[in-house]
Amino acid sequence: MMTLKSVQIMMFQQRGHGSTLSVISIGLAAFEIEEAEHALLITNYIPSGTCALNFNLVTLFGTNYSCAELAYSFMQESRKSWMDIEELPSVCVLDASTYVGFWILKGLLSRGYTVHAAIQKYNGKSSSSLSGETGMEKKIRDLAREEERLSVFEVDVLDYHSILIALKGCSAMFCCLDCPDGYDDKMIDLEVRGAINVVEACAQTDTIEKIIFSSSLTAAIWRENICSQEDVDERSWSDQEFCRKLKLWYALAKTLSEHAAWALAMDRKLNMVSINAGLVLGPGVSQQNPLSTMSYLKGIAQMYENGVLAYVDVNFLVDVHIRAFQDSSTCGRYFCFNQTVHTEEEAVKLTQSLSPLISLPQRYEYQGSEVFAERLRTKKLNKLVEGTA
Repeated sequence: MMTLKSVQIMMFQQRGHGSTLSVISIGLAAFEIEEAEHALLITNYIPSGTCALNFNLVTLFGTNYSCAELAYSFMQESRKSWMDIEELPSVCVLDASTYVGFWILKGLLSRGYTVHAAIQKYNGKSSSSLSGETGMEKKIRDLAREEERLSVFEVDVLDYHSILIALKGCSAMFCCLDCPDGYDDKMIDLEVRGAINVVEACAQTDTIEKIIFSSSLTAAIWRENICSQEDVDERSWSDQEFCRKLKLWYALAKTLSEHAAWALAMDRKLNMVSINAGLVLGPGVSQQNPLSTMSYLKGIAQMYENGVLAYVDVNFLVDVHIRAFQDSSTCGRYFCFNQTVHTEEEAVKLTQSLSPLISLPQRYEYQGSEVFAERLRTKKLNKLVEGTA
């Protein structure tokens, strides 16, 4: 059994007298290649987001025809079918040089989309070069030299016109704003103003059909007495004054920027979905996304005790973002995580996965008896993943 993703496989088989030409087209599926007298395997890139093409052609050829000749004959006969394949639309990812933005960019490319990678600039410098801790921009530019469906744009989120240039011709905006040097009270205004400019630019771009706004669970879980609430879902918002009181700048930035984005999107009658992600884990996250990760983790003990500590694998998060774009029925906010932390064992596992950013005390002794209530609910997420959103 062979499993393939984002490729179209055509198998030409020649079996005995009066040869049969069988062409099998596979999108995201598993298939088994049976033994054949002669077989020629050709791979052609076909976006997995399109409907898989299935050809079953039986053509009589003399037994002296080679598989290559059969393949050529098929390609000539089916040229119109290939020309009819609808190309997937162009989409924009801003800021593509953030950890989540980069993985969304890769996910979109792998599914066949043309991507405008908008790299956020601050006073002429990229977000990645400010901190000096990530090489995302370099990775994106290297990828753009190899991938013709990827274009790179430099934008300043405080410059509305630079966003318009990156958005030209795009049908969707994946907005993934993040502060590269971590969060303090001064960085909040930058993110809020950036969110407003992004949404306004989308409102002024005729081709934009949907905004997928990447937010955070921290925009929903920080307020007094949340531990008294049995269910915490997408209707919940963090209390701004409570965040200020505890100096939870990351949570406050995400709360205010999402609030601002929603207010403007509704005023401009835009189709927007927000993805409120848990703590993002994935390849190299401790090295490539250290400051945002640590900003999220401020107050981790309270999150754990209140039953609202959760994390999400970046690949799952990417899939949810793209599903939210592709599914026309999606609306509103979506909590996104695939693991809650409510036992000591789970807390230890999370700590170990984030080493060396955080670590257990040297003389830590495992108790194993503490269990906190789970409060986070993902009914909307489950429907989206199951295709019933």
